[in-house]
Amino acid sequence: MNGTKVNALSHFFRGKGRNMVDKQLADFQDGDQVKVFALIKDAQIRKTRKGDDYLALTFSDRSGDLAGNFWDVDEKQEETLKPGVVVYVEGTRSAYQGKPQLNIDDVRLATVNEPNAPEDYVARAPESEDKIKDDLRPFVAAITNPTWRKIVFYLLKQHGEDFFKSPAAKSNHHAYAGGLSFHTLSILRLAKAVCGLYPDINKGLLYAGALLHDLGKTVELSGAVATQYTVTGKLIGHISLIDGEICAACDELGLDQDDMQVVLLRHMVLSHHGLQEYGSPVRPELMEAEILHHLDELDASIMMMDSALAKTAPGDFTDRIFALDNRSFYRPEENKKNE
Repeated sequence: MNGTKVNALSHFFRGKGRNMVDKQLADFQDGDQVKVFALIKDAQIRKTRKGDDYLALTFSDRSGDLAGNFWDVDEKQEETLKPGVVVYVEGTRSAYQGKPQLNIDDVRLATVNEPNAPEDYVARAPESEDKIKDDLRPFVAAITNPTWRKIVFYLLKQHGEDFFKSPAAKSNHHAYAGGLSFHTLSILRLAKAVCGLYPDINKGLLYAGALLHDLGKTVELSGAVATQYTVTGKLIGHISLIDGEICAACDELGLDQDDMQVVLLRHMVLSHHGLQEYGSPVRPELMEAEILHHLDELDASIMMMDSALAKTAPGDFTDRIFALDNRSFYRPEENKKNE
């Protein structure tokens, strides 16, 4: 991996978000008056039944997201209230169909004298970039098959710093700066544990597939600030993107795309969503591919549940989690970790 590019990423993990209002979005409860600076993560112009425009907005800071509708908007507001800008918003926190929402009273752009830097409102991975790099190295080194090793090294170098600053998703899981590399590392840690229990697993193939499976998200997603799907991401998707890059890497490295080792690695990437209706061109037909699919699902699910439970009082249920079949999860009264 290109050390110069990776070391240059350290500034992405410096500094703390500055907010002139003490509370962050996750601190408010239903019925509370909300007055905060926040990043607009998403903005959609929609129509009321009468045909009037309104903005469906999603606000974000390092504590999480909160959605709300801004009614009776004018053309200037539609033009200026875009994803990626920092605003001052006032309203009331409430709930709709089991999900938190903000009943917006007013929204305006933050001024030059107010905390208006978008990067200050972006959540970051729970581990530092340096630790993620250090912990990834042994997994890369453990890939001894020369074909897989060459392709993994080549593609990680190609993506460079983007791998370490990109989110792993727009909203559901690991949707923060550094989320992609942290999600990848989490899967590799799970893979190591599984390989320790089942010695017949091809560890090198599983590690190589894990390292590459979501690498196309550096192209599919716009970045950590107000993450959106790119045009290329919408039209092609991260699975097809990285499969194409594996083939291109073979051309650059003088490898035969039809070599069985290349085909096995491509299958790991192409099948990791498990089902064709979830975006995989093929279903897993290798043991390592089936394992990668389940580890990917496990890590994403735990992250979503853990994030929701952290915002839930003991004895209550979380808000509904759409990506987990719209279920709520209960946090027991005595929820002591590691017991």
